[in-house]
Amino acid sequence: MRALFAAAWAVFVKDLRSELRTRYALNAMVLFAACTAVMVSIGTTFIGLRRTDEALLIQASLLWIALLFAAMSGLARSFVHEEETRTLAALRMAAPPLAVYLGKFLFNVAILVLLSIVTSLLFIIFVRVHVASPLAFLAILAGGGLCLASATTILAAMIAQASFKSALFAVLAFPLLVPPLVVAIQGTALSLGDGGLALALPALQFLLAYSVATFVASLMLFPFVWEA
Repeated sequence: MRALFAAAWAVFVKDLRSELRTRYALNAMVLFAACTAVMVSIGTTFIGLRRTDEALLIQASLLWIALLFAAMSGLARSFVHEEETRTLAALRMAAPPLAVYLGKFLFNVAILVLLSIVTSLLFIIFVRVHVASPLAFLAILAGGGLCLASATTILAAMIAQASFKSALFAVLAFPLLVPPLVVAIQGTALSLGDGGLALALPALQFLLAYSVATFVASLMLFPFVWEA
């Protein structure tokens, strides 16, 4: 286990250093999130001033739409970059499949943490989103991010060698991400209102259960995908 985690950490550090050199995924994701926040603030400034249930649901929906599409533009890069640079074979020889998956998963989680912080701050500033329960908001944001990372990591490995990577990634991700996103939107709307953590707890439990189930299933399936 120690050797497995050491190999996974080495894969994570390698991907992190590679991304910091090029900043391809980071720039694309942050730019998309910033453009979305600015456009939403220009067209729907009045939404941030309202505290009705419908307005809070719209605010939460817009936030998660921005997070989803920004994440989709960069999360597949971890495996696609290996295919483009012809380093898949070297990675197969250097680390076991589980270590590769864990390293890529940690990298996607790190990217999503940064993206969630930037997107949330932009929406709070430009769209005037008022977070009534910060603890519930952060918890739902973390749970939804884990769902995104656990689902998209295995999908990125599946489409890495495909011809139409972006289109295939979107088609495969849609049925997997719709259920947790619906729950995340509802939980985020509750955290923006006066519900607090108690009312958002069922949504958080669902998100954590979904992310664990997807993570375990991905661990079981990844060796077959990796060696295919």
